[in-house]
Amino acid sequence: MSSIIIGILLLLSLIGLIYYAVKGKNLMVGFLIITTLWLVLVLVGNALSPNPQMADMSVIDIIGNVYQAGPEGYAKSILVNIFFGAFFGRVLIETGIASTLIRKVVELGGDKPKITMGLLCFVVLLCFTSMTGIGPVIAIAVIALPIMQALGIPSSIALFSFMGSIMCGILANVTNFKQYQGILDGMEPGKFADAAYTFQDYFHFGAIAAVVAFAIVMIVSCVALSKHAKSHAWAAVTPNSQPQGDAPAISWISVILPILLVVICKLQVIPAFFVSALFALLTCGKLKNGYDKIAQLISKLFTDGSVDVAPMIGFLLTLAMFNNVAVYAGPYFEAIIGDIFPHSVLGLTLLMAVLIPAGFFRGPTNLVGCGTAVAVVILGATSNLPVTFLYPLFAITTIVPQHLDITQSWVAWGLGYTKVSSKGFMKYTIPVGWAIGALLLLMNYFMNGMGI
Repeated sequence: MSSIIIGILLLLSLIGLIYYAVKGKNLMVGFLIITTLWLVLVLVGNALSPNPQMADMSVIDIIGNVYQAGPEGYAKSILVNIFFGAFFGRVLIETGIASTLIRKVVELGGDKPKITMGLLCFVVLLCFTSMTGIGPVIAIAVIALPIMQALGIPSSIALFSFMGSIMCGILANVTNFKQYQGILDGMEPGKFADAAYTFQDYFHFGAIAAVVAFAIVMIVSCVALSKHAKSHAWAAVTPNSQPQGDAPAISWISVILPILLVVICKLQVIPAFFVSALFALLTCGKLKNGYDKIAQLISKLFTDGSVDVAPMIGFLLTLAMFNNVAVYAGPYFEAIIGDIFPHSVLGLTLLMAVLIPAGFFRGPTNLVGCGTAVAVVILGATSNLPVTFLYPLFAITTIVPQHLDITQSWVAWGLGYTKVSSKGFMKYTIPVGWAIGALLLLMNYFMNGMGI
């Protein structure tokens, strides 16, 4: 009975966290608060009835595992990848490669809004297979969004197609792969580690998922655009920035070079970002100004990239604490909701397809949100299922709603920048995100789950 009571209290606090996220409050502080609350609850629960997850551990050991080991373990394996991914994103901006690609596709698409929108969004997808952080998003958005608006594309459609394209790129993004891999490996050490499952193992599915999701985003955007009367605001075609020359064509490959190096050459993530950054800087003539200026430039790019992801890093460190305390909370959730999760591949796929909308607003199917507690229960109930099926399942239910969600920092910025209402944005993102997520989950079943 005590386990059920503690489980109910944990569930109520989880609902409170979701409400907190919906209200747009600071998530780093929110996760720190709920981590502390859960720690108190699980310690009380363990005192009333021994918790198998806390066997042979003192209170000091448990506190240390939550507040010290959680962030330490996450930082050691994941955060450096995020920093170097952000650094590479800044390189693409500094060299003008990203803006050059955008200008070229506008020239190619001419004044045909649907074609230009499709080409622009495809470049955005490619960029965000490697780039990460709010800085690169804003740097590209202030070029791409005014162009789409100038071609008569309503702001709500332009913003949806732009953010949707980022979401598609994230499905094949190596930095995000390492991030979610680290979260899951913290729950089941070894099962999701590089030795058992690598980005090369995931990439085939991730690349196909990105293409499928992109096709749906573009179809919806084009259908929505067809229903609007054409209008143009040609003065907005050129963003309010100083004109700059085009980056050399040979440098354009830099956008996908990290992925190629990791997947084809089996290079580790950080060396891949280093090589790609140096290639971009070299081919764009940024390494000709003498050692001191080159060193200053590289230092500035790394600093700017670090600033881009600093809020996310703080959030992820508190999320790592929450992940560790969620492991202790697992038996109590198991007591009240464990029976609802099917043990079969098909059953779990169908249930998660229905629950895709729960990933919005950092909800209980979102790993970068409240989903770690639910993930602990799912992993406990499906310990016999392989990582080749489980990782894509968790990635889909996190990436698709998370990157179409108004709680995502760059989406919130985009709403303010384009003056699109949250309601006007979500009328596209929630139904389309649900459809994309459900379809990708079924695709994961047929590609990775059949025969298990």
